Amino acid sequence: MAAGSTKPGAKPGQKGGLAHRVKTAPKKSEAKTLKRKRGQEDLGKLQTAVDQLDPKSTDIKNFTDLPLCDATATGLRASHFEVLTDVQRAAIPLALKGNDVLGAAKTGSGKTLAFLVPVLEKLYRARWTEYDGLGALIISPTRELAVQIFDVLRKIGRNHYFSAGLVIGGRSLKEEAERLGRMNILVCTPGRMLQHLDQTAGFDVNNLQILVLDEADRIMDMGFQSAVDALVDHLPRTRQTLLFSATQSKRVSDLARLSLKDPEYVSAHEAAASATPTNLQQSYIVTPLAEKLDTLWGFLRTNLKSKIIVFLSSGKQVRFVFESFKRMQPGISLLHLHGRQKQVARMEITSRFSSAKFACLFATDVVARGVDFPAVDWVVQADCPEDADTYIHRVGRTARYESNGRAVLFLEPSEEQGFLKRLEHKKVPIQKVNVREAKKKSIKNELQSYCFQSADLKYLGQKAFISYTRSIHLQKDKEVFKFSELDLDGFAESLGLAGTPQIKFQKGEDIKRLKNASRAAASSGSESDSDGDGPKRKKDQVRTKYEKMAERQNQDVLSSHYRKLLDDADPAAASDDEADFLSVKRVLVDDAALDAAAGSTSAKATTEPRIVKLGATSELVIDSNRREKLLKSKKKLLKYMDKGSKLVFDDEGNAHPVYELQDEDEFALQGPAGELRRKFVDAEAEKVREADVDDKAHAKERRREKRERQKAREREEMEGMEEEDGEGPQLKDADDGEDPLALLRSLPVAGESVDEEEREPPKKKARKWFEDEESGEEGVSRNKMKKGGKRVIEMAAEPDTLEDLEALAAGLLED
Repeated sequence: MAAGSTKPGAKPGQKGGLAHRVKTAPKKSEAKTLKRKRGQEDLGKLQTAVDQLDPKSTDIKNFTDLPLCDATATGLRASHFEVLTDVQRAAIPLALKGNDVLGAAKTGSGKTLAFLVPVLEKLYRARWTEYDGLGALIISPTRELAVQIFDVLRKIGRNHYFSAGLVIGGRSLKEEAERLGRMNILVCTPGRMLQHLDQTAGFDVNNLQILVLDEADRIMDMGFQSAVDALVDHLPRTRQTLLFSATQSKRVSDLARLSLKDPEYVSAHEAAASATPTNLQQSYIVTPLAEKLDTLWGFLRTNLKSKIIVFLSSGKQVRFVFESFKRMQPGISLLHLHGRQKQVARMEITSRFSSAKFACLFATDVVARGVDFPAVDWVVQADCPEDADTYIHRVGRTARYESNGRAVLFLEPSEEQGFLKRLEHKKVPIQKVNVREAKKKSIKNELQSYCFQSADLKYLGQKAFISYTRSIHLQKDKEVFKFSELDLDGFAESLGLAGTPQIKFQKGEDIKRLKNASRAAASSGSESDSDGDGPKRKKDQVRTKYEKMAERQNQDVLSSHYRKLLDDADPAAASDDEADFLSVKRVLVDDAALDAAAGSTSAKATTEPRIVKLGATSELVIDSNRREKLLKSKKKLLKYMDKGSKLVFDDEGNAHPVYELQDEDEFALQGPAGELRRKFVDAEAEKVREADVDDKAHAKERRREKRERQKAREREEMEGMEEEDGEGPQLKDADDGEDPLALLRSLPVAGESVDEEEREPPKKKARKWFEDEESGEEGVSRNKMKKGGKRVIEMAAEPDTLEDLEALAAGLLED
């Protein structure tokens, strides 16, 4: 049939075949109606299956045994999730039926899928769309865990039409707020989510269907308590709530804060003999604080073909250990991760460690919960965790889901007994191991050398020391963490520090106690503590102005005044002074007699004079309370101490004075002093003469080079003038750099007649030594221009004479 022909009965311009198909095909509206009807029927069947589901059935072993929609089942199958774990088998059926769930299971047991599958099914059965707003909110304590949850959600929910977002900070709040209103599922951290709820206009959470708290015990701790309470106040009461953690909280106060309705408690391993995975080998090492870094270094050197996570108590310790070990090059790739890093850096480090085969990651507790690093061989806890729950979460980074793993804990001798009790109470099996003597190696000298060479590393070491001691001081469990028994001097030395840094919080308490001691003594007791038989002062008794002055211990004028009174009152002392009239001796103040005369109540009234050495030759006599206080101020003691001498260090690190005097006997053996002086003067004079000859030769060479350059310039000028004399006058284009008005200026003015013979060509300006060889100054100004219109003059050598400097100045002024 021809291309333009139609069948009989067909409308003009319409092909017969197309018209036939249009008549037989169903209408689009009918197809949509049929599709919607089939979807409603499938949804009804799915809801019926969920209602008939028995959560306690033992026949549920695979994901295919659960009443799931096709989109979820296909996503799980494509992500290779087939068999249900214990916590998934217990929690997912309850969550599908709409119950609130408290889920507790060992680390690495698949808790993430236990709440993501119910989230997808909840929104699917509710026919949720992007126009319905936020339907599910998943809260995680750390950014790394939130990113991991979001990645798993993308894998299993790839066939759903829900929109999901990740809100963890690290980027612009405005940028996140623009996309927030279109999200159906949000994975977030508490602080960032609360910030959006308070500041993002139009963000509606009133239709929220399900709330999930991963690592719920950590989120309900004091660190997140205020943020979580404020966040829950924004959420509707009619919602489903799921709480999951390896160590679940069952406190009534926590459950009431979250408005849980008859929650179902699921503990997949409650009857297990151990709170940690059975395929995890756990041990601990008792190492003094001063040897902790030595032990850690030996451990890394022994396990170079392993993937290791080392937990430390603070970010400053992480930075110091990472920077110092990186300089020492243990032979394994080193990474570090802490909460002070930027979000992009944290994501990059997490990715690098996940893909590495052998590496060591120094980290704080930001990765202690929920984060799944593949194939971790060792978890090393260099610092004792704050409680047994933190220990369980840390060791859970290895031995994930039926894989093997090993963990080792470093304990200080004072921490051993108390912390082992905590682990025993939590049913954590652990055994003690000893470090082989052959594997021990002290790295104190190397760290001290690096700290001496790098001020930044020394600063990090000081901060690491202070942060560790502060963390121990603030720990609540004083049965485990005993601050007073720590060897702080040895710990500072092990970090490579020359001295023990001053701890401000400890210093403040000491100073406060010292300042309040004299006040307490003055206001609490008798008028004279030395004899004890004086009458007690009443509490409300008024003291006179002079009594208050007498009780003060730091008044030099008052002390001298009472000293004179004592000298006048004691004739024996006067006779001694007259007898020793011409003798010169140091006068020591008798504080006991002085305070007794003044009625002092200070406990230091019987202080004996003593001499304190401040250096090799300087001494300080402590004969008064003011001198006693000098010992507490380094700044005030400086004027009494010896002046320091400058030292230099040789190649072996030994210190020597800048100028060292030779021994007198050795000097005498060298000969008479006059002869030595003459030899020294002759030797120095010879050095001066040699240097003078070299200087003269150098100056002569420079003058010769200058003359050659000047002759070369003169030859070039002569050649240029000869070439110009041989050529006729030529007109150049304005684009060649010549003055475009030069031709106009050469034309005669109206009313004037100038003969050809009288018109003289303009004299060519002599080219300066610094100008371009091709086109003189104009060529320089054209070819030697840089950005900003500045002229650059190239010089073959630095100007030597006054004429050169004048020529250079003239060239610059002509610009």
